[in-house]
Amino acid sequence: MASGTWRGIVGVIKPTYGSGSLVEFIRLLPEGVGCIPMYAGIREHSERGYLGAMETYHAKVAELAEIGVDLMHPEGGPPFMVRGHKAEQEIVNAWEAKYKIPIFTSGMSQAEALRALGIKKFVGCTYYRDQKMNDIFTRYFTDAGFEVLGMEGMDTSPGEADAISTETIYQHLKASFYKHPAAQGVYFRFRRLGRERYSNGGKRSRSSRSSSRRRKDLVRAETVANQESVEGREPVVGRITLVNPTVTVLVQLAPLGEF
Repeated sequence: MASGTWRGIVGVIKPTYGSGSLVEFIRLLPEGVGCIPMYAGIREHSERGYLGAMETYHAKVAELAEIGVDLMHPEGGPPFMVRGHKAEQEIVNAWEAKYKIPIFTSGMSQAEALRALGIKKFVGCTYYRDQKMNDIFTRYFTDAGFEVLGMEGMDTSPGEADAISTETIYQHLKASFYKHPAAQGVYFRFRRLGRERYSNGGKRSRSSRSSSRRRKDLVRAETVANQESVEGREPVVGRITLVNPTVTVLVQLAPLGEF
């Protein structure tokens, strides 16, 4: 293994060809963790398009396994969520049994992030005007054990999402939270969030207890237990935690208060 990847290599499968999220993902990888990216090339952001993409995911997972990565992250929640939580688990379990490599999806990491924040019931915000897709997301998280108070879609689509301003997203989040005040948190999926802060005229919302840390698509990245030391370094044991800046932001909100 090259000295620059002494901890291991993560193989990621990006749903589309946009490079911004990959660049940020690589920047956030701990020292010694390498990344090999591949692409599913999804162009049709509909239930049909997401269902049809699975064959590409199968092929890319096989290719990454042949390369010999230590961990795989097939990204893109919708291609798996359209099949349902149970089917996603079956697909991932089959991959892990076949290739002997730990694998996790975006949906799996999002569910872990919700649990890490202690959120059991939440409101979701999306850039899908297609209510069928929002219902699919609701069913997925319900089956994963959460209470989804609502999945509020904006009047837009993934293809139009890059034109949405951060202020517009913030207003949608705010309105959705007020609509479901019993929510313990807000789950929303937008792509062009970057490093911008969610604020009201540049002022941090006082009722957002964890907006400053903005846990973005928290994922588990298990390292190889008892990996031998490389170039005199200590053995790598246990797990590392990555923060994926792409699809999901989870913001835990205090009930009531000024927002």
